Amino acid sequence: MKNQNQDDRQRDTFRIVNQSVRKLDAIGLATGKREFTDDIRQPGMLETAFLRSPHAHAKIVSVDTSEADNLPGVHAIVHHFNTPHVMHTTAGQGFPEPSPYDTLMFNAKARFVGDPVAAVAAETSEIAQKTVSMIRVEYEILEPVLGINDALKPGSPIIHDEPDCHMPIPVPYHPDKNIAALSEFEVGDIDSGLKHADMVFDRSYKTHYTSHCAMEPHAVIAWIDPDNRLIIRCSTQVPFHVRRIVAHVLQIPVSRIRVIKPRIGGGFGGKQEVFLEAVAGMLALRTSRPIRMVLTRKEVFTSARTRHPQVMRMRTGINKDGTVTTVELDTTMNTGAYGSHALTVVCNTGAKVLPLLNKASNVAFRARSVYTNLPVGGAYRGYGATQGSFALNVQMDEMARAARVDVVEMWRKNHIRTGETSPVFKALGEGTEGVEMIIGSCGLPECIDRGVEEIDWYKYRDKKLREGDEIHGVGMACLMQGSSIPEIDMASASIKINEDGSFNLLVGATDLGTGSDTVLAQIAAETLGVSTNKILVYSSDTDLTPFDVGAYASSTTYLSGEAVRRAAENIRLNIMETAADIWGTDIQKLTVKQDTITCPDTGRRLSFADIAVSALYNRNQHQIQATASAISHRSPPPFSAHFARVAVDINTGSVRV
Repeated sequence: MKNQNQDDRQRDTFRIVNQSVRKLDAIGLATGKREFTDDIRQPGMLETAFLRSPHAHAKIVSVDTSEADNLPGVHAIVHHFNTPHVMHTTAGQGFPEPSPYDTLMFNAKARFVGDPVAAVAAETSEIAQKTVSMIRVEYEILEPVLGINDALKPGSPIIHDEPDCHMPIPVPYHPDKNIAALSEFEVGDIDSGLKHADMVFDRSYKTHYTSHCAMEPHAVIAWIDPDNRLIIRCSTQVPFHVRRIVAHVLQIPVSRIRVIKPRIGGGFGGKQEVFLEAVAGMLALRTSRPIRMVLTRKEVFTSARTRHPQVMRMRTGINKDGTVTTVELDTTMNTGAYGSHALTVVCNTGAKVLPLLNKASNVAFRARSVYTNLPVGGAYRGYGATQGSFALNVQMDEMARAARVDVVEMWRKNHIRTGETSPVFKALGEGTEGVEMIIGSCGLPECIDRGVEEIDWYKYRDKKLREGDEIHGVGMACLMQGSSIPEIDMASASIKINEDGSFNLLVGATDLGTGSDTVLAQIAAETLGVSTNKILVYSSDTDLTPFDVGAYASSTTYLSGEAVRRAAENIRLNIMETAADIWGTDIQKLTVKQDTITCPDTGRRLSFADIAVSALYNRNQHQIQATASAISHRSPPPFSAHFARVAVDINTGSVRV
């Protein structure tokens, strides 16, 4: 009960934060009135379709559109030979992006089955699809590279042989060897640690492709407004990165582009990519007509982004009591045809996993991302940590069995704790050197205790409990993640007060359906001393909201929330200063509580509405408003323990969780 009491006391210190509140968009979503990207129709909107490569690796010799051009209702056909050749990455990351510039809007080579070769804008979807079938492409078929071992063989076909293909930051990049990224570090002495360990384990693990399967497919609506600006309404996690990347690819000023994010039907990293918006923008510019571009579900699976498959070798040394003294993780990641997130994901495989084993004095990480002619990997929930956690937790189970130690006890013995640090934090970040960091809080012991109790661990573990034809067993895993990318990620927020004491909160942070608009409203309301229905949130419009790197790296509550808190603190101070001016008193004598400023010395009270009206109309007229930014200097990790009970039918092999 001790931990529960602590939680209750902490909850009691907040009125809004850490309390259950209605999600701001709940009613609109439940009644079907909230609009997603594809719910908007513009007059004269053109439909689009892609011609995609049927070959895994082929040079595009020519594209013949002469027959298709004459089809009634066709307004534009774009391909490699009539679009700008601007090298970029589709990874929606901070600038300069830690991903190679290895792609064009339409490439001179097709590098996987589904790679876009051309796009059509036409009056109807049927005409666009028919036009695609009439485009004639001459391919020079090249030998494909269909596995990471093949990619690394001497003399293997080079997938990226463009002379202007490059990495925008100074890290190892060797496209001539099909290597999109390299990373490694070592602390202590791995060979010596393994030599002196009581038991040594050397295992390899593989993880596979997976798709995000968001309810909403990738979608873009683009049009030219009356001021000749390109407006892009899209399902994205990173509107400000979309604006910057599209401006770069189309070679037009950022000031000519506005990106609007409506409601989003899930992202999970898949919508941290910018691979449709520039094409839609180009078609809007070419036709001067609104463009609708929505991927089919098949296209999402074949031509969007996936989780990166990895092959991991883990070597560990342990003492007889189960203490892990040495751990080395060597991983090769399949980035697919392009290097989107190739460096940062593979770095996270070590950075977000290895610090968990804090008793190990010898730690090493060696990693490479490899180009293949397979689907393109990208950001995906967990972002590399998922793959590394799989290898670590399977090996922890194997080590525990060999040492005859309960895996629960093995985790309790080895995991990092509050007040501790790890050399991995400093040695390894997302693509660059990390930062020194001490764990400020770690609830992993409580998570483990709770899981053991809830799943009745000792009843099932190491016992063949049989119910009919099923045998039941239990397993567990421990994980850690991070919160934002330190010294890189930044967020901003703006707040202004209205005559009725309500507040407009403008944030660049992107709500993907996760409820971040509501969370940020809670933070603002708690700081200001008002209810959440007084906070009117507008998020992610590059013309109207301040800058935010976007929704990724588990950063919105921690980083964007801090920007909101600072802005709310500033406007709270501004409100108090205005009240002090009205009364001609010292601000130090005033208190704030529930929409009201009070002067205890005189008993006088002013509501926020009174103060707003006075500021706007009566005395020292000004708009009470504030803007603040926040950058993360640390990436405090959340921790978790996961437990599962599984039943296996011994006759059929069917598995039931």
